[in-house]
Amino acid sequence: MVFFDRLLVTLVHLRHQLPHTVLAELFAVDRSTVSEAIRQVRPLLAARGFAVPDRAGLRLKTIEDVFAYAEAESVELRMDGAETQVRRPRAGRPGRRAFVSGKRRQNTIKTTFSDGQGRILLSGMVRPGRMHDQTALRTEGIAEQFRTRPTVRARVDSGYQGLAKEFPDQVSAPPKKPADEACDGDKYAWQEARRRQSSARICVEHTNAELRQRAPLRRFTGRRDTYAETHLAIAGLISDRSAQRTTRQPTSTELVLVRDTAC
Repeated sequence: MVFFDRLLVTLVHLRHQLPHTVLAELFAVDRSTVSEAIRQVRPLLAARGFAVPDRAGLRLKTIEDVFAYAEAESVELRMDGAETQVRRPRAGRPGRRAFVSGKRRQNTIKTTFSDGQGRILLSGMVRPGRMHDQTALRTEGIAEQFRTRPTVRARVDSGYQGLAKEFPDQVSAPPKKPADEACDGDKYAWQEARRRQSSARICVEHTNAELRQRAPLRRFTGRRDTYAETHLAIAGLISDRSAQRTTRQPTSTELVLVRDTAC
């Protein structure tokens, strides 16, 4: 297969998670040819990083890149955790219970992603589903980044209350629910604060939903050791489209000025 066909078969696989046998029939090649093409192209897509709007050629690949960009551009980050169901490990395999999520009661791999202003800035920090969101963040060194860059701000959900408590001037989390015996005024204030927090974080939920439109990120049926690479490849492609969508379009006045200058 030429490179264009190998790229195309990989994109179809990442979008619909079709079996390699089906893809081989569609492209009129052997199954092993399809498998080899995906193994060759998928790492290339995963290594591209994440696009940044209005910054042609700039791509973010690490936590350090995201925090440096957020500090330089005064971008308020959004952070959340997403879970993708994976195949259950064989019985008797060490660490089998590490993939059982306490929230979904399924064998999952948890991916924590950072998002600023509705754009994917980084995704693919893969941890077992049993690991708490806040523990995953600390494992990746995000707490250290907040400590190093005190001007960076972020909004998180209630799963990161500990991180918000440690960095109260940088991390904003929903307030704790008041006790049942609290007065109506406190309950109303809590509901209003929670509503405002949810409204500010809705963009990261939309991003999460966009990731779920891809079949491999709804339920991954491949080998677990290839999930991180698959997730990076898909999220990087989505970041390209979101960067183009959020890039400011020229106004009619600017178009007239460009036309007059060209004439």
